[in-house]
Formats: sequence, C-alpha cells, structure tokens
Amino acid sequence: MLEWVNYSYQFPAYPLSSRSCATTMSLHHLRTEQSNTFSADLDLLSIEQAVSLMNREDALVASSVSAAQPAIANAIHLIASALAGDGRLIYVGAGNSGRLGYLDALECQPTFSMPAGKVIGLVAGGFGGEIGSAEDYPEHGQADLAQLQLQAADVVVGLSASGRTPYVIGALEYARNHGCATVAVACNRNSAISAYADVAIEVDCGPEILAGSTRLKAGTAQKMICNMLTTLSMVSIGKTYGNLMVDVQVRNHKLRQRALAIVMQATDAEPELAQHALEAAQQRPRIAILMLLARISAAQAEALCEQHRGSIYRALQAHTAG
Repeated sequence: MLEWVNYSYQFPAYPLSSRSCATTMSLHHLRTEQSNTFSADLDLLSIEQAVSLMNREDALVASSVSAAQPAIANAIHLIASALAGDGRLIYVGAGNSGRLGYLDALECQPTFSMPAGKVIGLVAGGFGGEIGSAEDYPEHGQADLAQLQLQAADVVVGLSASGRTPYVIGALEYARNHGCATVAVACNRNSAISAYADVAIEVDCGPEILAGSTRLKAGTAQKMICNMLTTLSMVSIGKTYGNLMVDVQVRNHKLRQRALAIVMQATDAEPELAQHALEAAQQRPRIAILMLLARISAAQAEALCEQHRGSIYRALQAHTAG
C-alpha cells in the first residue's frame, strides 16, 4: 500500500495588523491540498467503484482521530471546567469547519438543556454576504469575539482543516490575550493555528479523494472531535445519568417518547408511573428520575439537584447518606 508522505512544514505566524494574509500563505505543502493517488482516475470509475473507494478512505478517519486522543482529553478538561463555572465554549471557524462548530454548538441546548449563549459557534462572514473572503482577515476573528465580550473564563476552540485560516488565527490570539484557554483543531501537522493554542489537536487523514475538498475526510474528523468535546464535557459536568441524556428538552412527540423511555430505563418504573413523574417534573427527565429513585417530591428533587450541580449520581449519594 502506498505510504502517505508526512510533510512537516511550519507556516509563519501572521501579524494581526495585516489587512489580508491570503497572498502570503502557500498551500501546496498541506496534506489536505494534495492529490490522492488512489483517486487520480476518479472521473473514470464506475459509481460502484467510487463508492467503494470513498468508503475505504473514510475508514482512515477514525484511526487518525484516535492518535489525537490525549490532546482531545486535555481539551475536554478545559471545556468542562469552563462550562461548570461561569465560562463559555466558543467555536470559531470558516467555511465547512466553522459550520461544523456552529452545528455542534446549536445541538447543546436541546440535547443538554444548556442555557442559550453558553456554547457558541462563530462562522467567518456568517451565513450570507462576503462569506468567501471573510476568512482571510484575522481582524474579523478579533471583532467577532469582541462582540461577545470575551472573559477569561471562556474557552475558545479554533477549527481549521488547513490549520492556517487567518480568521481563526486572529480569534485565537485575541482570546489568549484576554486570558482565555484556547484549543486548535487542524487536519494538518505542525499547523499555524497550533502556535496560538494551549491544546493543539492535529489529525492527518491524508489527501481527500477530491483534492482539496476538506468537507470530506477532514470535515468528518472535525465533526468526530467536536462530538467528543461537547458530549464528554457534558458528561463530565453531570448532564447525563449513565449513558442517558437526562437533560433533553421535550419539545415534540418523538422527544416525549424518548424522555419516557429514559425515565423508565433509569428507574425500572412502569410506563404509567414514569409518565406521572414526568408530568410532575414538568417534562424534565432528570427531576423525574430523582423523584422516583429517591422517593421524594418534584420540589425536593429540584432542590437536591441544585445543591449538586445537576448530578443525579451525587444527589442520590447525598440523599442516601443523609
């Protein structure tokens, strides 16, 4: 099998005073920009052959992310600490990378009942207007963070498949200057954004089957990493009970059924009893579970959860000990 060539090219740090860094950056050394030998004749393959090739390439992503586990764990420690206190998690990125961070942030409110604004996703240029060129300006990254009134308790995660996006560099440097913990997620080794991060997560998935299209393997890798950063941070701060998402917001029929199943699984209660507890808990599975397991009222369960930062496990321990 052909071995991937591992380039170790260090890109220069781009001055924040620069109006645009676009003309000073070379891309040809980036693994994410190289041509994939295995897909050189992509347009000549049958659809079945192309599907098989793409699936084989995608299978490389998980092992590439696996190699970054220590750095990912370090980032989760920083994020969990921020979310448990007064801090926020703020993703910054451009293009597909930025949209992946935005999507991950968006999911935290319905899945974990996180307060609005606790997990934020910033995309260079937003979702309209000059989105194509906005990533070339580090000062735009600064300005977007400035509008959020950044605080030292926040954690800023920069997402860049190439690892050299000026918008992300500007945001990370601005965050560091304000005392924030910073994390960089790149899909190239020795990336420029890593120099601006307390924790650098770098994965190498090899060239894309469509050269330079980093919404493919690089995008999948970033999505996997974002999944871990938020999900495991939420687990760490007590947003789950076992592997159950007990803080899910019940907003439709599917979620009502899911909440009922969660309460039944956590407590072994019959459907009628679990439904009654959910109604008394105002459709909050966490409170319903604690009511049933501790045999207390909704008000008592809510007070107990409040005392133990929402952790059912710790609340039950305290209740049993008391």
